[in-house]
Amino acid sequence: MTPPGHTATRPVVHVRDMTMAYGQVDALHGIDLDIRRGEVFALLGPNGAGKTTIVEILEGFRRRSAGEVRVLGTDPEQGGDAWRARIGLVLQSWRDHRRWRVAELLAHFASYYPEPCDPARLLALVGLTAQADQQVERLSGGQRRRLDVALGIVGRPELLFLDEPTTGFDPEARHEFHVLVEQLAREEDVTVLLTTHDLAEAERLADRIAMLVGGRIRACGTPAELARSAAARAEARWTSEDGTPRRERTADPSRLVWRLHQGADGPIAGLEVRRPTLEDTYLHMVHRADDGADADGTGDPDEVGEGEVQAA
Repeated sequence: MTPPGHTATRPVVHVRDMTMAYGQVDALHGIDLDIRRGEVFALLGPNGAGKTTIVEILEGFRRRSAGEVRVLGTDPEQGGDAWRARIGLVLQSWRDHRRWRVAELLAHFASYYPEPCDPARLLALVGLTAQADQQVERLSGGQRRRLDVALGIVGRPELLFLDEPTTGFDPEARHEFHVLVEQLAREEDVTVLLTTHDLAEAERLADRIAMLVGGRIRACGTPAELARSAAARAEARWTSEDGTPRRERTADPSRLVWRLHQGADGPIAGLEVRRPTLEDTYLHMVHRADDGADADGTGDPDEVGEGEVQAA
């Protein structure tokens, strides 16, 4: 789907020092962001953090206050019809087109684009071939969401925006949707910008994640990099020789386990190590922001420091 003249190294989204103010209220503070071609990029943050504002600026629906923004090489404020045809949108929910039949609706949307995807191929891609003649209002929630994706990519977009795509899904429908998103990125070369409150979803789908708190990007990296960040420490639990449960938080769990074994006469009862998760890092940053702290990962992130042991 990559058009001639575009290289894989040029960022699909390039943002530098972007700000947004609503009257006297600053919603975004100096946002820097690069999204690479072909990756799934997740934007996480609590309600009011500024996710929707960022996405609407990138989509060209909202004017920023300041900063440099390029989406597919174009300033979204200047993007015309040809530029808009290169992006796809899957909003949080749709309630229209209920009486259309699935194949007819997809063919109707395809007619708006100069070189659309073949509707029959799209139905197969999203797993809706069997529902081609079914009315949209009779689709299940998961099937309707897959149709939303088909409508979003029928124009062969290079960049797809997914806004809270699996809200209200049951586990099976969520799994099927995740497989579809992975297929779009890996096989169809579609770059995906995902906003979600589901940390497990972001951890599974995203190549990289940006954590947005208080209108600032507090951290950005792969799920593994964020989980290993200084914002959260691993926790070791074990039972001492006198039967007392013990726990210790540490930035170096391997060193801690080695030290415990060095000081023990035999096996250590109940020893387990819980490494920091993406959720740990996310919650730490949100809580520090709520407390008015500078959530940049500096300072002592834990109540229990290296070498301090507590009874569990």
